[in-house]
Amino acid sequence: MQFFYKCSECGREFEIKPDLMVCPACSKKQELNKPLRGILEVDFELQDEDNPEKFNVLDFLPVRAKFFPPIPVGNTPLWRPVNLRKILGFSNLFLKDDTLNPTGSLKDRASYLVAAFAKEHGIKDVVIASTGNAASSMAGVGAAQGLNITIFVPVSAPKAKIIQSLQYGARVIPVDGNYDRAYDLSLEYSKITGSLSRNTAYNPLTIEGKKTVSIEIFKQLGRVPDYIFVPVGDGVILGGVYKGFRDLKRLGLADTIPVVYAIQAEGSDAICKAFENGSFEPINARTVADSISVNIPRNGYYAIKQLKDFGGKCVKVNDGEILEAQKLLASTTGLFAEPAASASLAGFIKVKDTLNRDSVVVLLITGNGLKDIDAAKRRLEFPQRAIRNIEEIVR
Repeated sequence: MQFFYKCSECGREFEIKPDLMVCPACSKKQELNKPLRGILEVDFELQDEDNPEKFNVLDFLPVRAKFFPPIPVGNTPLWRPVNLRKILGFSNLFLKDDTLNPTGSLKDRASYLVAAFAKEHGIKDVVIASTGNAASSMAGVGAAQGLNITIFVPVSAPKAKIIQSLQYGARVIPVDGNYDRAYDLSLEYSKITGSLSRNTAYNPLTIEGKKTVSIEIFKQLGRVPDYIFVPVGDGVILGGVYKGFRDLKRLGLADTIPVVYAIQAEGSDAICKAFENGSFEPINARTVADSISVNIPRNGYYAIKQLKDFGGKCVKVNDGEILEAQKLLASTTGLFAEPAASASLAGFIKVKDTLNRDSVVVLLITGNGLKDIDAAKRRLEFPQRAIRNIEEIVR
């Protein structure tokens, strides 16, 4: 395959280069406090020797296999949650468990491709802004690749995610502000230092790397699911999910695109609001699901276009519903997901009565629950006292 960038707005094509992140023309339309303009997609042309039916997952990506770091990203399991199926009444419900990526989140898929791209181009320094998962992901995958990783995180980021990043050897810079402030500062830093930015949406490879989850789901199921539920903050995972299924369809491997449900927390619902009313308005994001808490969804315009073009839907869930879903998921399947990841189950529960019970449904579980135990504690009752002997509990 021959790969190149294509602007998602104007359609102009560009060579894939380290210093090109957004369309030079469309990015001039950027407005303050609005999603990014000029998002670039990775596009491709098939070569005479290509046989898509024999492709492995890395063959779908624009970096040669020899440049990928020696860390087992992807190939995560697609669970058949027997107890949850019985409780919810859906016999074809599946969990795509990306908590089993090396650093515990789906973000490893993007970091994996960015790290490979960095090595291919002789780049040693990568910078990123994150609420935690993308940071710890780039730190861990970067450690395997021998890269220098600088991370900008809001001071409110869960400590477990910061500890992960520090253990991996990253330079962590706390920001007195929210994720959006960290994002802006990291872009400023990358321009001053010449570091490669791995910022979500801004770097086209973040969407491209995340598309591999769709390719795996297709290969594991042997078909396209009817519905897939995706937790949404910036909209990059959503964009990646669509990109994967679009590529499969374009290559003639799949016949359809699934109906994608974008699940947002009520306290961080910029994309759902724009989906409903057609424009992005300022919000002050507040939700227990920190990984999908953003004021400005950087991939917002791109995400809305995918949802509208392919019949997607947007659903909002409150923090109580997210935490109840987190507990239900853990107590019935043994899968402990962080709040943002549990939002996919919360959204499914909210709309399940509108779906055919024979439908093939995939819930995307994007991050491990141990990354944010403070949130989980809100719905748990800790034992109040310790016992001295067994009679105290068997009387």
